[in-house]
Amino acid sequence: MSDNSAIVIEEPRTDDRSMLARARRIVVKVGSSSLTSIKGGISEEALIELSNALAAKSNEGTEIILVSSGAISAGLAPLGLIKRPRDLATQQAAASVGQGLLMARYTHAFAAHGVTVSQVLLTADDLMRRSHHQNAFRALNRLLNLGVVPVVNENDTVATHKIRFGDNDRLSALVAHLVRADALVLLSDVDSLYDGPPAKGAKRIPQVDGPQDLEGVNIGTPGKAGVGTGGMQTKVEAATMAADSGIPALVTSTANAAAALAGEDVGTWFSVNSGRKSVRMMWLAHLAHVQGRLLLDDGAVTAVRDHGASLLPAGITSVEGHFESGDAVEMVAPDGTVIARGLVNYSADELPQMLGRSTVELGESLGRGFDREVVHVDDLVLV
Repeated sequence: MSDNSAIVIEEPRTDDRSMLARARRIVVKVGSSSLTSIKGGISEEALIELSNALAAKSNEGTEIILVSSGAISAGLAPLGLIKRPRDLATQQAAASVGQGLLMARYTHAFAAHGVTVSQVLLTADDLMRRSHHQNAFRALNRLLNLGVVPVVNENDTVATHKIRFGDNDRLSALVAHLVRADALVLLSDVDSLYDGPPAKGAKRIPQVDGPQDLEGVNIGTPGKAGVGTGGMQTKVEAATMAADSGIPALVTSTANAAAALAGEDVGTWFSVNSGRKSVRMMWLAHLAHVQGRLLLDDGAVTAVRDHGASLLPAGITSVEGHFESGDAVEMVAPDGTVIARGLVNYSADELPQMLGRSTVELGESLGRGFDREVVHVDDLVLV
């Protein structure tokens, strides 16, 4: 007798780390301290172990994007540097030397499993400007369709202090959003987030469902040996960014990479707590280099925060900082609370004459161009 019952195909769940075992597309980020040291450069053993785990997952049919730090650290020893340089020019020089060394090792390690890798270097502009954003998505998507594992890094050689990701943890969250990944896995030296220093008997935090689960948690400092820029703090921020944009994230150690990708109970899982945001809004909320502050009256706070309105000159009481049109600024309530960030339409020199005045009045007295919003709602994100 035939079975006419419906066959239900279970889709991967986004609220359980077990979904990693069957996820279609995963972004994995690994930190400098997991791959390199100042004294020894690239750790061949660590890189091969990670590559083995990722290549095995790729050969199972999962699309993997690897966001890899380590270019600057890998370039220190060949340049005779004994510590990570502070100045941007020397960081850029080290990255230029180290990136090639890092990619050569990845190419060799993945090739042992029949997997091809590619190098993708990104700047903040590549994810913020719409035309660049689309090009980056198309390139990464095509590489994945061809069975390639893209190895992504910030383009440190041309990055500037003003416009850069700052660390690859945040970059990985943006890349995960860009490629519409099913999950983000952040790898470092620590196997999980703990409620205090692990050496002092702290307890592992297996799952974070929202900010309330992080209240009172003593989050650690940057990684070992001074070769990295992040630490547990930036990993928590990146995982939170991803979860806030609809992508679950796992924070664990590089040694746990294979177990994590198999969906085993390791690390700290950040469950999804809202729908997906645009990459541009994620950048504005978490990464934009703020150039100034606009102090608002109570009416403007209500309009912006509670009614989703644009910010008009009439609701601004004062201006702080030096900024030009198009720069990111903070919007601040009378009690000092930052309620939003946005891209301002006027410079700090233009705004003082506009404060407290309606757009109609400004258009009549100052002319066309002064009758528009100070920050349009499409260029504004609540924080």
